[in-house]
Amino acid sequence: MKCINPLLLAGVLATATGVHANSLNPVVEKSAAINDSALKTQGKIDSISDSMQSKLQQFKTLNKEIDGLMVYNSQLDKQIQNQLAEMADINASMDQVSVIERQITPLMLKMITGLEQFVALDVPFLLEERKQRVSKLREMMERADVTSSEKFRRVLEAYQVEVEYGRTIEAYPALINVAGQEREVDFLRIGRLELMYVTKDGKTAGIWEKETKQFKELPDTNISQINKALRIARKQLAPDMLTLPINAAK
Repeated sequence: MKCINPLLLAGVLATATGVHANSLNPVVEKSAAINDSALKTQGKIDSISDSMQSKLQQFKTLNKEIDGLMVYNSQLDKQIQNQLAEMADINASMDQVSVIERQITPLMLKMITGLEQFVALDVPFLLEERKQRVSKLREMMERADVTSSEKFRRVLEAYQVEVEYGRTIEAYPALINVAGQEREVDFLRIGRLELMYVTKDGKTAGIWEKETKQFKELPDTNISQINKALRIARKQLAPDMLTLPINAAK
């Protein structure tokens, strides 16, 4: 058996090791490059994944907004349809108002004429005041700055005043002709049933007669009761039983 020189063996091993190391270096470098490339690729993948998640979230948010807008638009569409229907109703009503306005003016004029005739035929209490009310209504009808609705309201108001006269009692002063002389008297109105007076000196009393359309003098025995009724009408006395002359219905 031959002996190998240790020095020679060491040299051979060193040479082999050097040769092997030199052949592995490119492999190691290539592997490192691959790892670097893999890391960069993973970074890009992570970045793309994050971007996709963000865009997905945006997509979901936009979908919710779109759903909300669709509901809102549907509600607006219903409101618009209702408003269009209301506009159509208003236009139709305006056309009807024009027709009604043409019809209501003659009606109001007839009502004023009727009121004027009623006052002339009625018991003559507050006669000047009531005549002036009718006169003002006629003047109002000629004014262009007063709407038809306001005119109609005032005509109805005048009728309402006349209706209230029939439900109340009233005392008021006035001047009338008594026995050929103009005298100041206190009138007592009991609804539309009776109209009586007492002179300021308390010596003469009278009552309106519907048949003769004039005042008739009353006996002195009625004066105290009429004065009491005047005080009740002025709220100076509590309501109480009274004995007053009454025109009997025929």
